[in-house]
Amino acid sequence: MELVTLKTCDSAIEAHMIRSKLESEEIACYVFDENMVTLNALYANAVGGIKLKINRFDIDRALLVLEEIEQNKFVDSDNQVVHCPDCNSTDFYDHFKSFRGIKGMLSLIFSFAFLTYPLFYKTVYKCKQCGNEMDIS
Repeated sequence: MELVTLKTCDSAIEAHMIRSKLESEEIACYVFDENMVTLNALYANAVGGIKLKINRFDIDRALLVLEEIEQNKFVDSDNQVVHCPDCNSTDFYDHFKSFRGIKGMLSLIFSFAFLTYPLFYKTVYKCKQCGNEMDIS
């Protein structure tokens, strides 16, 4: 059995959601480096993020499942598809970490000065077409 990396994730939640979907499709999936990244997010770059690995012979089916997951549109609390208010696109970066605003900039400066993980950032949807950032609610 040879394992190949299917996807790398920034958060354990995202990794386990994808793992659950793959396992529901009867594709064995393993999560690597979860504990290291969860203990200290700065280690994510050193270890390459949280990795989802699968058996090589399942790669074609797993890529189809992953494509299906990524093609889902974002919906709001009323189950309506979210549209960008500027360009009306429905194509967004999910859980984009934004440092816009005074708090974000001060957080970045503090992080660089003291070599720590940023204390403040805002998680938003970011439109892939125009770059507009919208709050997740």
